[in-house]
Amino acid sequence: MQWVPALRRSAEEAPRRVRDKKPHASLPIGNAGVLLATMNYRHAFHAGSFADVIKHIVLVRILSYLHEKPAAFRVIDSHAGAGLYDLEGDEARRSGEWLTGIARIMQARFSEATAPLIKPYLDIVRAFNPQAELKAYPGSPLIARALLRPQDRLTACEVEPVARKRLIENLRRDTQARVVDLDGWLALPAFVPPNERRGLVLIDPPYEAKDEFERLAEGFAAAFAKWPTGIYLLWYPAKSRRVTDQLARHVAAAATSVKPPGKCLRLEFSVAPQTPDAALSSTGLLIVNPPWTLQGELKAILPELEKPLGQGGAGRFRLETPKP
Repeated sequence: MQWVPALRRSAEEAPRRVRDKKPHASLPIGNAGVLLATMNYRHAFHAGSFADVIKHIVLVRILSYLHEKPAAFRVIDSHAGAGLYDLEGDEARRSGEWLTGIARIMQARFSEATAPLIKPYLDIVRAFNPQAELKAYPGSPLIARALLRPQDRLTACEVEPVARKRLIENLRRDTQARVVDLDGWLALPAFVPPNERRGLVLIDPPYEAKDEFERLAEGFAAAFAKWPTGIYLLWYPAKSRRVTDQLARHVAAAATSVKPPGKCLRLEFSVAPQTPDAALSSTGLLIVNPPWTLQGELKAILPELEKPLGQGGAGRFRLETPKP
């Protein structure tokens, strides 16, 4: 990893710099306009949670695949946040979600086949915690930055002023990483295709608006229409099977509408049965144009995450190709 030495230096300043992403008020509303649930989604409460672990392991596997060719790639993060979060801060202490997420994974033992696949992700987290004690957790922009080679670039979008300022500080004004004051939904069609013509678009909205699932489907479709060869990673909270199934169908339909048709992979991971009024216990990802290696890697990784991430019993996952 090209940036790990800088990550280690940055980690020394982490307690002073890590704080919060913009406040996230509620979980989304589906097409029928029925409120699914209310959930405070301030990211500092959820940094290092099981959902972050799943998302970031997949992110690292995709970027590792992009290393296999020397040609440059770009990462576009549509809703980047502050980039680094304090696990000793008030929010993280109150939620304690990292204790059943990244803390467990750092202590877990993995098979000889799976350990090398997870190691790059854990190495990045460890770079922010050089004293072997979990105190900080990097968000998607800093994880992506750690995996950029000299020829690669990151575009991170964040409109909330405090989070944007902290993201700029956390990226240390790095010349390979550009922080943009632009709404992620506007940025998606504006920044594709990138000059590099290879790369990943991460779409991880806050789910504070009633129509966020619809905006996710539409935002992806608009970007994909301009850049059908890019890799797309879409995160969503999996609280309603009807709403998430509908999202998967829309994304799969857009992906397969081009020639040659794009491929789509759906991953959902649950740490406990999901109930309407409970905290989030199921997370989902849609990966469009996944690396050909990814499905096989996830089939090796995910079963070994079920026990350490499970709450009140083993977790469970589903990995499938959604139909339009």
